[in-house]
Amino acid sequence: MKVEAATVNEGAESMELESGRTISMSKSIAYFALSLVINSAGNVLTLVTSAKIHPSFLGAAYWSAAEANLGTAFHWNLFWAFLVMGFLTAVLNAVLIHHWDWRRIAGNMIFMVPFSALIQVFEDFFDGKYPALFGGLPEAHSMGMIILYIGLNFLGVAFIATAISIYQRVNLVLHPADDLMQILRFRYFKGNAAKAMWASYIPPTIMAIIAIVITQTFANFGLGTIFAFLAQGGITGIADKTIFPKLKHQAVDVGK
Repeated sequence: MKVEAATVNEGAESMELESGRTISMSKSIAYFALSLVINSAGNVLTLVTSAKIHPSFLGAAYWSAAEANLGTAFHWNLFWAFLVMGFLTAVLNAVLIHHWDWRRIAGNMIFMVPFSALIQVFEDFFDGKYPALFGGLPEAHSMGMIILYIGLNFLGVAFIATAISIYQRVNLVLHPADDLMQILRFRYFKGNAAKAMWASYIPPTIMAIIAIVITQTFANFGLGTIFAFLAQGGITGIADKTIFPKLKHQAVDVGK
């Protein structure tokens, strides 16, 4: 079921949904490319800043934390951890919309490949593996550095939330996790981004528990993860109205 052109109430606010596309393909691709870079950088920023503080208490964004733990449990790098969990989430999305949409699954996987690759590139960048460009983020040994990394971690969460807002509205291809959030948002939660985001955290929670059972370690979860859990959906809702405000949700399809 494709959502027809409509206005969906979200609290006291409202948002416009388009049944078709009102922007050109070139603009769609430009918005998508920008959001992909922002999202990848934000995800890695949360992971790296968490790893630079000892003892670690900061944590990564929720999905990133779960995927990083899954990678550790199965000895995968971030590319494979993000790719495998993305595919499993795409399968869950098919269950929720009550049919297997090969085009949608292909779009999810098309998203995952450059996204996972950019995750690895940004991880290498922030870890200093491109010294000609940047020497990497140093370990935090002072209160000033710890405060800075907390700020950068929260900024990474805001980057992720803003990127989600942009490419969900473009709706060209989506990360499976954000496709899940969009399905929940418009099929079950009447457009409420925060509630949909919280519900979408159930799969990574399950994956994180499996990883923790395997590794017997609890890593990548902390203050930043709590911030992401509480605020990421709300920031996405705010970004819908403040970042490229003329960009409306395009061709929303949440199943039958």
